[in-house]
Amino acid sequence: MIGFLRGEVAYLYTDCVLLDVQGVGYRVYIADSTRRQLHLHEQALLFTHMSVREDDITLYGFATEEEYALFQQLISVSGIGPKVALGMLSSITVASLCQAIQNKQTSVLTKLPGIGKKSAERLILELKDKLSFAHTTPADEELFLETEGTVGDDIISEAQAALQALGYAEQEITPVLRKATGCKTTEEAIKFALKQLSKF
Repeated sequence: MIGFLRGEVAYLYTDCVLLDVQGVGYRVYIADSTRRQLHLHEQALLFTHMSVREDDITLYGFATEEEYALFQQLISVSGIGPKVALGMLSSITVASLCQAIQNKQTSVLTKLPGIGKKSAERLILELKDKLSFAHTTPADEELFLETEGTVGDDIISEAQAALQALGYAEQEITPVLRKATGCKTTEEAIKFALKQLSKF
C-alpha cells in the first residue's frame, strides 16, 4: 500500500493531479479542498489511499492527515465508496462534515452528492462516536453554514442537470455551484459555473 507520495505537480486537473515522483507520473484523484492547495510545478506531499479492484487500481490523495482520516472513516460505512467519499469532501469542509454527523443533521448530509436518506442515517449511526480527531471552532461553524448556501434547491438542481448535459461531471459541478450563492436564477447559476469551470 502506498501511504503517501511526495513529488512535483506536473499536471493539475479538476478532479486529479499527475504527481511526478522521481520521473514516474502518478495519477491521484483529489477533493476540491486539496486541489486548492496544489500549484503547478511545485513540490507537494499527499497522503494516499489505494483502491484495488479486479480491473482497476486508483489512488486518492489528501493534503492533510485530517482529511485522509475522515476519508478512511467514510469508506468504512456500507454503501460509501471512494468516489462518493471524495465527492463529499469536495462539497463540505472536514470540520463541517464531522459536525453534521455528530449533531445528527440528516438534512445537511442528504445535500451532499451521492448521499440519500438511508446513507445519511448509516453515516450518523456508524460514525457519530468515531470522529474525535475533528475539532470544530466558531470559524468552522461559519464554513458549515456556507455549504448550505442561499440559492434555492430548484435553481441548483436545474443548473446541475444543464451542466451535466454539457458533459461536466457531478464531481466538477458540485463545488462550483456551492459558491453560486448570489445567483437568483438558473441561468445566472449556469453562467457563473461555466465561468468558474473555464478557469480550470
